[in-house]
This record gives sequence, C-alpha cells and structure tokens, in this order.
Amino acid sequence: MPSLKDLRNRIASVKATRKITRAMQMVAAAKLRRAQEAATAARPYAERMDRILANLNQRITSREGLSPLLVGTGRDQVHLLVIMTAERGLCGGFNANIARLARQDIQRLQSEGKTVKLLFVGRKGYDILRRDYGKLVVDRVDLRNVRQLGFTHAQEIADKILALFEAGEFDVCTLYFSEFKSVISQKPTAFQLIPAKLPEESAAATNNAAQAIQEYEPSDEEIMTYLLTRNLATQVFRGLLENAASEQGARMTAMDNATRNAGEMIDKLTLNYNRTRQAMITKELIEIISGAEAL
Repeated sequence: MPSLKDLRNRIASVKATRKITRAMQMVAAAKLRRAQEAATAARPYAERMDRILANLNQRITSREGLSPLLVGTGRDQVHLLVIMTAERGLCGGFNANIARLARQDIQRLQSEGKTVKLLFVGRKGYDILRRDYGKLVVDRVDLRNVRQLGFTHAQEIADKILALFEAGEFDVCTLYFSEFKSVISQKPTAFQLIPAKLPEESAAATNNAAQAIQEYEPSDEEIMTYLLTRNLATQVFRGLLENAASEQGARMTAMDNATRNAGEMIDKLTLNYNRTRQAMITKELIEIISGAEAL
C-alpha cells in the first residue's frame, strides 16, 4: 500500500498535469477559431477553381496538347504520396488517422506492383511511418518555425511536386490531409492532385438555357494550362488550412478529455488518501488503547 507521502505527491503531480492540459485546451480553442475561419474561407475559392476547370475541360474537344497535369503521363506505375500531418503531438488520433490511411494505400499499391514514393509535410507523419517506409521518402517539408500559414508555403510545396513531376519521378500524385468537419470530427482524406480530378458533372447548370455563355481569352487550352498549375498550389493550401483546423480541434478535444480524466483521478486518489489516513489514525488509536489497557 502506498504511503501518505506517496499519495500526496501523486495528487500534486496530477494537479500540475491538469493545469497544463487545461491551459493547452484554452490555447487550442483560441487557435481553432482562427484556423476554422481560414479553412472555411478557402473552401469556396478551391471549389470555384474546380468548377472553372471542369467547365473548360468540357469545352475542349481535342485532348492533344493538353497539360500532363490534367491528362497524366499515360502510365500508372509510380505514385507519389504527399502526407500532411502536424509538427507536434498531443492531439489525439489526428496524426495516427492520417498515417493509417496512407499506410493502407501504400500496402495496397505495393500489393498491385506499383512503386511508391513519399513526401512528408509535418514531422509526426514522418516519425510514424519512417520505420517501415523510410526508404521510400524523397523529401520532407519542415513547418515547425511557421507561425501563420500562407499561400507562399503551399506554393513552395507545389513547386517541389511540380519539379518531381517534370523530372519524371512519378505518374500519379495523391495528397493526404484531414478535412475539418467539427471540433469532434475530422475526416482523413486522400485527394488526387495529378492527374487533376475534376467534378464529373462540372456544371449541371451548363445545360440550363438561362446559363450565360462564357468566352475565354486567349484560348481555352492556354487558360487551362495556367489554371492547372495554380490549382495545384490552391489544393495544397486548402489541405494545409484544413489540417491546421483539424489539428486544433483534435487537440482541444484531447486536452478536454485529459483534463476530465485528471479530475477523476484526483478524486480517486484523494478518496484513497483519506481512507489510508483514517486507517492509520484508527490503527494508532488501537495501539494506544491496547497499551493503556496492558498497564
């Protein structure tokens, strides 16, 4: 049975831990609001970009001369997986869920005889997967010193992907991130970047007679090529923002659960401490009474 001193030290330790988890919960709640607003604001732009690209894709009749970012290389042998996770832990299963989805796809692709290459954005995903798939890593992006995510960070990642694609390093590129649903719900998502996945029914409204006729200058093909490059950075930026909001939501939930668990543990330890103390007092009284009767 632990001594009273051990129980007091344990209670003090858990109380200190509870203060830390409560503070982290409040910090995550403050960061979550800004991250959620940024992710929500980026969605309409990315969705509108998809619709414009889909509309252009329907207008183009000839597939010859189109950008490989849309039509691909004609092969499906080498896959680049861009895995976005957090730089820090203590956010529940956020990082593990993304890594689990990526691991499943790696195993599936390898079982089909495909070659897999990995590009990590964030330290935690690399730490989780490097033991099994360290030889597949082609590059890593470190964002630990970034306080506020901007489009420039997404552009740098997109440039790395484009450089690898132009060098013929892969045929298909897939982005892994966590889509923010709510504070308690984040959905690990795999989104194909190259070749670009456009909505099948780009604009059901294009069949509507009231739809205005759109004309593009200088040409549909040239605008498509430019927008595909821009769309790559846009989708990466969206993934970064969704990940940031999901990370803070997951951390807020995890720290709230940890704070509650610490409170319950403190109650149990306090009850155990009081019982042990009472038992010791009773034992001492019995010894005193027994000694007095012996005299």
